[in-house]
Amino acid sequence: MPAKNVKVLLAEPRGFCAGVDRAIEIVERALTKFGRPIYVRHEIVHNTFVVNDLKAKGAIFIEELSDVPAGATLVFSAHGVSRAIQEEAARLGFQIFDATCPLVTKVHVEVAKLHKEGYEFIMIGHKGHPEVEGTMGQLDSGIHLVEDVADVQRITPSQTERLAVVTQTTLSVDDTVEILNAIKQRFPSIREPKQQDICYATQNRQDAIKLLSPQVDLVIVVGSPTSSNSNRLREVAIKLGTESYMIDNADELNPEWFKGKSRVGLSAGASAPEVLVREVVERIKAYGAISVRTMDGLVETVKFPLPTGLREGGKDPSPLGHLR
Repeated sequence: MPAKNVKVLLAEPRGFCAGVDRAIEIVERALTKFGRPIYVRHEIVHNTFVVNDLKAKGAIFIEELSDVPAGATLVFSAHGVSRAIQEEAARLGFQIFDATCPLVTKVHVEVAKLHKEGYEFIMIGHKGHPEVEGTMGQLDSGIHLVEDVADVQRITPSQTERLAVVTQTTLSVDDTVEILNAIKQRFPSIREPKQQDICYATQNRQDAIKLLSPQVDLVIVVGSPTSSNSNRLREVAIKLGTESYMIDNADELNPEWFKGKSRVGLSAGASAPEVLVREVVERIKAYGAISVRTMDGLVETVKFPLPTGLREGGKDPSPLGHLR
C-alpha cells in the first residue's frame, strides 16, 4: 500500500466559490426554464467535470457567436466577455443571461467609470485568459497588460497623470504584490482599486494552502489545467517548499507520490466540485490512508443574486446538487 499510515488533511475553505455556484446555477435554471439546448460562450467555469456534466444536460459550449442559431438562449461564462461580444450578441437578438462573476463585473465597471474620467490602465494578468480578454475588451485602447515585473518596464502609456491599475481576480496574491510594487515604483501616482481586485475566494484558498503546506509532506490540488486559481494553489505550496501536484480527478493520482509520506494535504480550486475531492479521498484511503481531517478555516457565506429572468416561478433547481 503506497499510502500506508498516511494522514490526510483537507484545506478549509476549498472548492466552489459564490461566483462559480452562481454561474452553474444560471445554466441549470436556463435549461430548466427554456429547455435544451442552452448555448454558453466559453466554458462556464474552468473545470472538465462541470463542463461535461452540463453538456450531458443540454448545454452547448461555443467560442464564436456565429455558432449560435437565431433566437437561441445564450449564457456568458463566469469569466466575462468584451464589450464587442456583448454588443454583437445583443445585435443578433439572442436571449442573454450574463453569468460573469460579480467580482469581475466590479472590475469592468471601475474601468468604464475611470475611462470616462480620462484614465489609462495597467492590468496585471495572464495573456490569453478569458477574464483578461474580457476586461481589456471593455476599452478600445488605453489598457496595458503586464504579466510579470519585467513587463512593467516595457509598457508605454500615453500619459501618466491619470493612470490606474486593475488585476485579474484569480492571481497569486504574493506575485501580484510584487508586480504592483514595481508598478508603483515606476508610476508613483498610479491609482489603485479601493478594494483589491483579487477575489475573496482566491485569497482565502491561498491563505488556507499557506497554513496547510507546513503541516504536510505533500499537497494535492484538485483542479483542471485551465483553471488559473487552481494552478496558483499548487504554486503557493511549491514556493513554501512542499511537494505539490494538481489533478483533474482521482484517476490522475500517482501512487508513487505517497511513498515515504506520512501527511498529505488536499485542496481544490474554486471551480472544482466537492464530489471530486471526495473521490480523491476515497482513492487515497484505498492506498492505505488511516485518517482524514478537515483543518480549521474560514466558513464562506458569500452568495450572489441570480439574473432577474431566472429567479421567478416554481421550485429552484439545485445546481449540481449531487456534486456537493
